[in-house]
Amino acid sequence: MRVSLKDVAAHAGVSVKTVSNVVNDYPYVTAGMRERVQRSIDELGYRPNLTARHLRKGRTGIIALALPELGNPYFAELAAAVIDAAAAHDYTVLLDHTGGRREQEILVSQGFRARVIDGLIMSPIELETQDLRDRTEDVPLVLLGERDYDLPYDHIAIDNVAAARTAVRHLIGLGRREVAFIGDRRGRSEPAQLRVRGWREELAAAGLPADDGLVAATDGWGHADGAAAMTRILEAGRRPDAVFAYNDLVAIGAMRVLHARGLRVPEDIAVVGFDDVVEGRFGAVTLTSVSPDKEAIGRLAVESVLARLGGQSPEPRRFWADHRLAERESTLGRGAGGV
Repeated sequence: MRVSLKDVAAHAGVSVKTVSNVVNDYPYVTAGMRERVQRSIDELGYRPNLTARHLRKGRTGIIALALPELGNPYFAELAAAVIDAAAAHDYTVLLDHTGGRREQEILVSQGFRARVIDGLIMSPIELETQDLRDRTEDVPLVLLGERDYDLPYDHIAIDNVAAARTAVRHLIGLGRREVAFIGDRRGRSEPAQLRVRGWREELAAAGLPADDGLVAATDGWGHADGAAAMTRILEAGRRPDAVFAYNDLVAIGAMRVLHARGLRVPEDIAVVGFDDVVEGRFGAVTLTSVSPDKEAIGRLAVESVLARLGGQSPEPRRFWADHRLAERESTLGRGAGGV
């Protein structure tokens, strides 16, 4: 049988109101009374009815998270970070998979779940500025990623140019002079273009040429895309001594091709990925990777939604999450780095 506030109050010898004040963490409760009620809560195994608590505030207790690729480990790990951050505030996360399709992103952003969610966190790929400008829903929206819409929404990203420069600087510091970039995309200013820009800037800073013959575009950003791009570079007669890949999946695909062709990583060609997903830490050669602070991104996203709900953030804000380079065997050799 479910334990109620009334049961806790009877056990502690206090009023139901006092128990409610403790459960809702109201400040005007003495330390002794709080301890007394908490002891009864623990002994009886009371669990608050979060749904009722949210409904009393006119909320559902649900935040939607819309992502383009749930099959991509980066987005899966990011989703876990958002879910953990939301749980710390007694919120549940509803996942939406957009597939990076504009029509689905429009549907999500225009609030087709508006009646069941309190806020929306979204990582758009194809959504246009006008699509968001036409948005009429008042459900708070927080954007993730590097597309700059210049609209009044909180936005959380990492500095892709700086992160790319960190990766390339690491390779140059190891004596590599012909650094390829795999994962370019033509068109709008998105993460791929920002990472190519960082690649170019760091090469220039080192006095090295940015050879367009070592830039390989991909249709997608999966293992097969990395393998196909690496194959094209090698079959064009090019032999870079390092590869900076758009993400870890592309890097792993490229490393597979290098292995199949008898090229050693990192002795012949050093490889750096991006995202620091778990898969890259457990291969035959562990992967050096740019590691975004996914936990911070998740936390900032949830806190931004809740700040909007509480009316605490009148002006739109842009947050930059930190990144670091996780150095492992694909650049430093066997036995280097950890998981």
